[in-house]
Amino acid sequence: MTSLRTVTVQNPSISLSSRARLPSAFSSSTNLRFSPAAAPHRRLITVAASNKSAVLVDERPGEAGIAASNKPTVLVAEKLGQAGIALLSKLANVVCEYNLSPEELCAKISLCDALIVRSGTKVTREVFEASKGRLKVVGRAGVGIDNVDLAAATEFGCLVVNAPTANTVAAAEHGIALLAAMARNVAQADASIKAGKWQRNKYVGVSLVGKTLAVMGFGKVGSEVARRAKGLGMHVVAHDPYAPADRARAIGVDLVSFEEALSTADFISLHMPLTPATSKVLNDETFAKMKKGVRIVNVARGGVIDEEALVRALDSGIVAQAALDVFTEEPPPTDSKLVQHERVTVTPHLGASTVEAQEGVAIEIAEAVVGALNGELAATAVNAPMVPAEVLTELKPFVELAEKLGRLAVQLVAGGSGVKTVKVSYASSRAPDDLDTRLLRAMITKGLIEPISSVFVNLVNADYTAKQRGLRITEERIILDGSPENPLESIQVQIANVESKFASALSDSGEIKVEGRVKDGVPYLSKVGSFEVDVSLEGSIILCRQVDQPGMIGKVGNALGEENVNVSFMTVGRIAPRKQAVMAIGVDEPPSKQALKRIGDIPAIEEFVFLKL
Repeated sequence: MTSLRTVTVQNPSISLSSRARLPSAFSSSTNLRFSPAAAPHRRLITVAASNKSAVLVDERPGEAGIAASNKPTVLVAEKLGQAGIALLSKLANVVCEYNLSPEELCAKISLCDALIVRSGTKVTREVFEASKGRLKVVGRAGVGIDNVDLAAATEFGCLVVNAPTANTVAAAEHGIALLAAMARNVAQADASIKAGKWQRNKYVGVSLVGKTLAVMGFGKVGSEVARRAKGLGMHVVAHDPYAPADRARAIGVDLVSFEEALSTADFISLHMPLTPATSKVLNDETFAKMKKGVRIVNVARGGVIDEEALVRALDSGIVAQAALDVFTEEPPPTDSKLVQHERVTVTPHLGASTVEAQEGVAIEIAEAVVGALNGELAATAVNAPMVPAEVLTELKPFVELAEKLGRLAVQLVAGGSGVKTVKVSYASSRAPDDLDTRLLRAMITKGLIEPISSVFVNLVNADYTAKQRGLRITEERIILDGSPENPLESIQVQIANVESKFASALSDSGEIKVEGRVKDGVPYLSKVGSFEVDVSLEGSIILCRQVDQPGMIGKVGNALGEENVNVSFMTVGRIAPRKQAVMAIGVDEPPSKQALKRIGDIPAIEEFVFLKL
């Protein structure tokens, strides 16, 4: 085997090969007419393509239409700033109709080339099916896209874009506002005076200066909160595996592990996305690790906090106060114990609610939609462009393998280690110009970043996203002798300059190393560190390093079986008989803490780790 070449990904721009394409230009709209508004509170606006600003046609129930035009049609389903409407109207016929029911949206969508929504409109599979292929771009005026079915969008050839930057300052300012208001009991004191009381002694607050603030998630908003907190005289630490160390140093912030952030903070400000890895990340267990009397601010996503556990922590005194702008269910129930708690300050998801932010979001999403209508690639695209069926068919199992290797590798990185340098090696019998690895590289990047990020990584934005996070990915092609029938023999992912929570995953040169291959269309893990394994990448995996001795498979299997954990695959790789070995166990469901403890209690088990796929 010989190394053919190394390609360093440094430029975020992407040039798609002729084998991949974006949705084509949008078909022209002719003789479009919308049904009457269904309720007097609905605002119906029609903008002719030649206009440079929105023109109010009718605010009452009645019939409104769009004259025949060769311009695409954009339906704005939730309120959007005037600057965004004006920008859209330069290219398209723009129809603004708010408060549409799901049935009304489905009835109108087949007449539209683009749709713009905020968080209140659900863009479901039914919407894409009802569009009958005409809908080519969905714009989400904001960051989160929980309300858009991405899989259906991609399946129907519809590009989805969002507006991730315009809300940054507004959200950071609201976080600081809640921090200060909570510390000085502003909301409670205001309510008390308005109720006719004067309780100065009851609402004695705490000072911010000299206190430690832990910023959980050091992205755009988190770093702006940190910057402002430093100005208030606070000591700021942050936890984020992908935070650039130089940016943290420039602000004067210490990057620490998750555990250290929890245990040292007087105040905790949450700025992490809601992902499977962060869902209810603040729970009974993590609250127990916090300093007694900690205060918590959340302007990120409600689901990152176990709200019932937070009530218990407030009642027990572990958490002194909380200030919340977001909730698991929005709006929260009127009888919510958390909302009604006397030591909780709440606002109705106001993080982005400033005049300036609303205008900024409108312009950002309008620019993204206009770019998509013109067939341009956007860095804010959150789903992949359409790729010819024959290419997807051939690469599909390797695409899945690539993403799962990325997910495995990043989960092996210990606590506060930052992932900065990744090397990907492709072993193939094909000629160098017969295999475009950009989709595979994008999927590895997706696996590395998505579990702890709100960014949706795909072929469009992978290189840009990696660069923004200071992640340097190099690719190496290894030429094999043999038949080029299969595009690849194996993919190897190495992460350098990090600590590992599973020491056996380290190669002889000190990098975390995982390798995989495809067998019968199914991705398999074939190597961890220096150990050969053979386990299907389905469900989740437990890796154990053990002393190689008789009965180990049975002991581990019994520990899992008695805890009702079903084992799908099990394989053992070893250095030599009776020496060290690594057991890879595929499980159908996440094992309980008790099941993992039983594995760890087996005397011959030297280390183990659970990895969720």
